[in-house]
Amino acid sequence: MSTNHPANSPADGDSPLAPAPSSAPPRSRYRRLARGAFADLSPLRDHADYRRVWFGQSISSIGQQMTAVAVSVQVYDLTGSTFATGLVGLFSLVPLIAFGLYGGAVADTADRRRLGLIGSAGLAVVSAVLAAQAIAGLGLVAVLYVAVALQAAFFALASPARSAMIPRLVPAERLPAANALNTVSMSLGLTVGPMIGGVLIGAYGVQAAYLVDTVAFGATLYAMWRLPAMRPLGDRKGRASVLDGLRFLREQPNLRTSFLADLAAMIFGMPRALFPALAITFYGGDARTVGLLAAAPAVGALAGALFSGWVGRIHRQGAAVMTAVAAWGLAIAAFGLARNLWLGLLLLAAAGCADTISMIFRNTMMQVAAPDEMRGRLQGVFIVIVAGGPRLGDFESGAVASLTSPTVSVVSGGLACVAAILLLAARRPAFLRYDARHPTP
Repeated sequence: MSTNHPANSPADGDSPLAPAPSSAPPRSRYRRLARGAFADLSPLRDHADYRRVWFGQSISSIGQQMTAVAVSVQVYDLTGSTFATGLVGLFSLVPLIAFGLYGGAVADTADRRRLGLIGSAGLAVVSAVLAAQAIAGLGLVAVLYVAVALQAAFFALASPARSAMIPRLVPAERLPAANALNTVSMSLGLTVGPMIGGVLIGAYGVQAAYLVDTVAFGATLYAMWRLPAMRPLGDRKGRASVLDGLRFLREQPNLRTSFLADLAAMIFGMPRALFPALAITFYGGDARTVGLLAAAPAVGALAGALFSGWVGRIHRQGAAVMTAVAAWGLAIAAFGLARNLWLGLLLLAAAGCADTISMIFRNTMMQVAAPDEMRGRLQGVFIVIVAGGPRLGDFESGAVASLTSPTVSVVSGGLACVAAILLLAARRPAFLRYDARHPTP
């Protein structure tokens, strides 16, 4: 892969009297290596608008994951039914898909700052309603289902706008670092949120998690309020069409290939639905083992984002995406053969780390190669893939396991992911040559 010189290495044309890198004290060299390994914090340090958005989103993400845990706990407490609890996911999936596409189209015509404000305010109101119903002891599952659907709708309406803002908040050369930091924010929500939520719910009840989530949205609302207007660039006549966005994606081979690579990973290499069976048959565990298996990819994703200081130096981003998705598939296939719990968790964490690297480069390609007036709709399609891909993966892994065995399902899924990536690479060799210095969609 092509790389830039690290920011702290001597540039061409430096004074000949400057000490050679090898003459630097060992401690200084170690500090430089550490800076190069850890996530690049320059977008947070140098861009105040991005910094506020990032911190607001991090706090809100933790709060939302607390609410997700609280809703599941409350539904199960009210019904005693795992089926009723599983319906929570269905009630969120449909609005995510529908409003993700619609929100992407709106984000390409409206003020993205205003959409971010509307979405965050709507989510805060829904969390307040959840807190009120818990305090009042209504005990109506239908209210929880409606609230979950509204949450998904507000999130999907605002998320494309927030993502499309990022290239306006940081310069293009810092987008990989910004996307890595966004992954840190998301991973913190997925790991810290459920843990804090569990403690609060155990000590004070579900209403405590809902109330904290409501207050947490204040950080995002403040960040959005401080932004300038963010109308899409370029001349646009009429309304933005979802179909126009899909047609644009169909005609842009590099962006289309990046989406297909993600789908291959989600559909073939996502054995999440098998975790309960694997916890028992592989490891002789219980519900706590299921929790460890579910958390391991998120921990790996967080580690990958924290140690992402090198991503800004990679120019061949298409090749990096293919390599990362293939690594995901190989890690999942190896997980299917592991019978030691700690080895299995390590392999799942490695898969999560590879997924993070893939996501950083895919997001960067989409933000740089796509014109500003199309970014919202492409982010809408991305939401649909993120929401629908894992569900298709649940079906694929469950169906194959029922016809064969969990082991065959996991191993074959990981290998099928690798095969799909090799096929994509063979059909789209230009994607492997994609160069961030000359981005083409």
